Amino acid sequence: MAQGSDMEVTWEDQQNICSFGNLNNRLHEIAAKINANKKLAEDFEEAGNELMITDEEEVKYVLGECFAYLPNDTAESRLERATEELEAETSVLEEEQADIKKKMAVLKQVLYGKFGNSINLEDETQS
Repeated sequence: MAQGSDMEVTWEDQQNICSFGNLNNRLHEIAAKINANKKLAEDFEEAGNELMITDEEEVKYVLGECFAYLPNDTAESRLERATEELEAETSVLEEEQADIKKKMAVLKQVLYGKFGNSINLEDETQS
């Protein structure tokens, strides 16, 4: 293997490096969205608990950017549907995250195989 400055970077290597960077960016976007969805799921659960214990026949429910009064049963069913949709979205994101990690592992192996310690593909933001 050639040393750092003697190493030739081919067009294919550049494409692999760019692909790795794009996948890494997408991985961070997905992780942020999954975390936001988990927080929203907690909020939905808390709202569902509040709906169960309330004595009111109508409750305020967020529709878009405003609140509307809805019958308690309607609000519960809308909240359940929103929770199911959120869980489905999170599941799709987690699958995409796993696929991206597999692709990144393959690219890491290829790039480290060629460049060794001359290239850094580790993510310092993850602990």
